[in-house]
Amino acid sequence: MKTPNYSKYYWQNDLVRLRAGKSEDWEECYFDRFDSEAQFFLECEMELPTTEAHDQEMFSTHQNDSKNIGFVIETLSGEVIGGIGLDNINDRNGRFSISMRINYDFRGKGYGTAAMKLLLDYAFNERRLHKFNAALVEGNVASETMLKKLGCVKEGLRREVFYHQGKYWNELYYGLTDSEFNINS
Repeated sequence: MKTPNYSKYYWQNDLVRLRAGKSEDWEECYFDRFDSEAQFFLECEMELPTTEAHDQEMFSTHQNDSKNIGFVIETLSGEVIGGIGLDNINDRNGRFSISMRINYDFRGKGYGTAAMKLLLDYAFNERRLHKFNAALVEGNVASETMLKKLGCVKEGLRREVFYHQGKYWNELYYGLTDSEFNINS
């Protein structure tokens, strides 16, 4: 198969490329689920162990719809490093959220921030959405640092809403409007 020319591809920047998922991408997701701390910060609960067959089926049956759009994140050389999704799209009020998972070996290298910038630009400047809302477990330092880098504003805290490892955890809320994003971009 011919290799695409990515020189004018909207869905990439200097670090990452976003693309639609393929059936073989399930494996990266499966192996990353063994990072229990990251799974807690992503899902806000401790998931039960999974099987390869379950994750393969889950990945192959996932469908994008008008409220949720998923992408695979890869390096510019084509290595799969995670996934990102535009979630809870509310066109009437212009609200949305984003979920993201960066595989363990690629965290802390700017890939997550780069992928977020691509998806925020799409949401604000192509979809005409107005407000990005983020909720995270207090203690998820990497995500909180990234949100601040992107210009997000801390909007609140809900006390003791998640239970994990014998204690209750707070939930933090951040937000970003289209005008704030475009000023900082």
